[in-house]
Amino acid sequence: MSKASGILRPKAVRGANSAAILQLLRQYGSMSRADVARQSGLSEGSVSRITSELIRREIVCEDGAENSTGGRPGRRLRLAERHLGLGIEIRRGEVRVASATLTGKILESLTIAAPASPDELLKATGSVVRSFREKYRKNYIEGLGVSVRGIVNSRTGIVEFGNLPAWVGVPVREQLQASLNMPVHVDNNVRLAAIAEYNYGNLLEVRNSQCLLFAMVDDGIGIGIVLDGKLYYGPRDAAGEFGQMVIADSDDAEQLDRAGCLEKLASSTALCEHYSALTRTRSLPGASDSRGRVRRICQLALGGDEAALGALVKTCRYLGIGLANVIWGLNADAVVLDAPINEAWSIVAPLIRNQFPKGEDIITFRNIVLRPSSLGGEATIIGAATLPFQRLFTSGEVRRSNDNEVRGQIA
Repeated sequence: MSKASGILRPKAVRGANSAAILQLLRQYGSMSRADVARQSGLSEGSVSRITSELIRREIVCEDGAENSTGGRPGRRLRLAERHLGLGIEIRRGEVRVASATLTGKILESLTIAAPASPDELLKATGSVVRSFREKYRKNYIEGLGVSVRGIVNSRTGIVEFGNLPAWVGVPVREQLQASLNMPVHVDNNVRLAAIAEYNYGNLLEVRNSQCLLFAMVDDGIGIGIVLDGKLYYGPRDAAGEFGQMVIADSDDAEQLDRAGCLEKLASSTALCEHYSALTRTRSLPGASDSRGRVRRICQLALGGDEAALGALVKTCRYLGIGLANVIWGLNADAVVLDAPINEAWSIVAPLIRNQFPKGEDIITFRNIVLRPSSLGGEATIIGAATLPFQRLFTSGEVRRSNDNEVRGQIA
């Protein structure tokens, strides 16, 4: 007779309860044992036993006395900072390496130039990771998380199609795991930013959302989809590639990067092109890249510059139409925008909202949340550096020692 599915053994139950408590501490920061019991639904006795074990394992620590109405005051609990994750964010032209705590706090980061070859890039990055491991050798390093742009198979750790020609079929996890001999996890940059916003951001309405859209708008456009606190990947790990969504018909014969797709009309590159068309100029003082040019355009718009305002109006109109289409399809209740145009949020937000249907009878857009990212451009690196904690927050398990040996199959 086969095992009945869905039945948890006692060890798995304890792990699930530990994970539930850890998730609460991640969300609220500091809690009393009584508060943990109320929020989790566990008995105070169970909470006491579980938290004692978590304290022994240096995952949780006590943090000051709580207010007491009589008797001996209790101690509040919080996530300890002994367990660390390391993260790599591979960007255009550079790589960032960082260390982070269980609370998503970045302790330190270092940026290096990115070699063009994937092999050379991973080799150079591995050297930086080794220096981080040496510096934090007294901590429990749970593993390494890697953020890469493009289509990433998070199960195999292979970059199927990156944003550069050389990044096709690159076995990132295999190469780094072999050279570093530590657990390595790999995922797409937008997905990692989305789950970091959900888990570590300070927007309560976002954390309470059932369907969160995290829109990253830069030279390209991607949307991370978080459903009931979990990332949605799609059957081919390509969910969220809405930059290719066609929102304006054209005679373009291309089927990829068509002239009327969202990316061509609402990305940072598109905004710069809209501004150039209005001013008949290709340069902006003090701005050497598209991100810098966008920020300069935002500053000009905030100062009342008509061309900058016109460029933002056009860009945000297309962006709002694109986001509205996604909201219609997924019935999302929250949208977070991570983009250089956030610098002019007071202008940008109303322009985007103008494309959302209005009226109490339109249920899909009723009370829709639209917010800028609360992580200040750090969402991706936080997502990468906290990726090694995924097992801890889902099953209550951590690595069994502080050495760098890969123990078993890394999921």
